[in-house]
Amino acid sequence: MPRRTEGLSRAEKNDLDDDRFAFPDERKEPLTDAGHVRNAIARFDQVEGVSDAERDRAWKRIISAARRYDVEVEAEDWRELFKGGKAKKR
Repeated sequence: MPRRTEGLSRAEKNDLDDDRFAFPDERKEPLTDAGHVRNAIARFDQVEGVSDAERDRAWKRIISAARRYDVEVEAEDWRELFKGGKAKKR
């Protein structure tokens, strides 16, 4: 059965090393290409159950991946993304 989206399959995601995720402990938000980096930024404020320290580390990984894949990031800090998001800052 063909995939409906261009995203990673569950098997492909499971095969990724932890360091390929914005949130490696939770294995959330893969950073494997420009589309996934943009998605990680767009969904950053929806990730729940992580500390501010984890968000700081994830943001650094996202910015690094954005440079690698030539993705422009307007926000200078992840806290700018929390305007109206679901997740609560701790």
